[in-house]
Amino acid sequence: MTRTLLTAAAALLPALVASGALAQGVSNDKIVLGQAAVFSGPAAQLGIQMRNGIQAYFAAVNEKGGVNGRKLELVTEDDKYEAKEAPAASKKLIEEHKVFALLGYVGTPTGTEHIKVTAPAKVPLVGMFTGAEALRVPMSRYIFHVRASYYDETEKIVEQVLSTGGKKIAVFYQNDGYGQAGLKGVEIAMGKRNLKIDALGSFERNTIAVEDAVKKIQAVQPDAVVMIGAYTSCAEFIKQMKKAGSASTFYNVSFVGSTALASALGKDGGGVAISQVVPFPWGTSVPVVKEYQAAAKKAGFSDYNFGAMEGFLTAKVMVEGLRRAGRNLTREGFVDAMEKMNDVDLGGFFVSYSPKSHTGSKFVDLTIIGREGKFLR
Repeated sequence: MTRTLLTAAAALLPALVASGALAQGVSNDKIVLGQAAVFSGPAAQLGIQMRNGIQAYFAAVNEKGGVNGRKLELVTEDDKYEAKEAPAASKKLIEEHKVFALLGYVGTPTGTEHIKVTAPAKVPLVGMFTGAEALRVPMSRYIFHVRASYYDETEKIVEQVLSTGGKKIAVFYQNDGYGQAGLKGVEIAMGKRNLKIDALGSFERNTIAVEDAVKKIQAVQPDAVVMIGAYTSCAEFIKQMKKAGSASTFYNVSFVGSTALASALGKDGGGVAISQVVPFPWGTSVPVVKEYQAAAKKAGFSDYNFGAMEGFLTAKVMVEGLRRAGRNLTREGFVDAMEKMNDVDLGGFFVSYSPKSHTGSKFVDLTIIGREGKFLR
């Protein structure tokens, strides 16, 4: 009797081992990935555009058979761009949806709370739509950034303002971790040149209460205003500044949501500048942009924009890491594979990771809203 039971157990062992070898979120034919971001409220387009780009690339990959024989599935949760909502959204993805890894998160205040859940759980997170240093330093083994930092963006903006003759610089910023990160970047860039910011104006997240900031900043009549906020608040500020007679040039960092900002500004958008951390999505010379355009069009997202372009690149980085991790997929194996992606060319856009750096890209470009809301480089 004992011999019979042992024989039966031995016969089942290979199947049990094979089953146990599959990580959470991984089956023989599928990998489940999660995204917690803003999909409702005044900043909704930031998450929606990011998701569109991710879905476009996943659809293209799945059409070709997936990654190492497994199709990709994206599950999303709405954190409403509210820090208090963030932990529950990530927890639901990990514990209820049982995702393998995470990608395409949006925001600094929310991101700060998300990683309090994801990092201790040792769930890899690729690509956060934020450039805040607080999410980069100290480096986490389980967080991989794709975009350049806000310090990189604000350095580029300050350099541009000064090189074109601007002298007085003011900062309009969101009163939270995101706004403070951007403000710090401007302070560092100015400090390098022994200069100081001429005026500050702040506002609360998810509001358009910008009147006080308008008064403080317009009072010094700055040559340029560096803006650290989301599109609804920034559009209201620019409109009120122009109504007050401002002749300032307005510079936004990429998180603002470029297409949404242009749409919200309408006729007031002409000449507004935005720093970008991904290639120009309407271009024709960069291979990954052409790849994005084809995939987006096929997926039904023909309104090309910077947010979706970033989502597409984030998904591309995720897939490259999954591919390199191999068929026997584990979270630790995925992280190890990502850390070997040194100076990887994604089609004219380069990312680089190592065990000591999860920075990703340093790419920063400047764009301007032209006539009819179209973007110019």
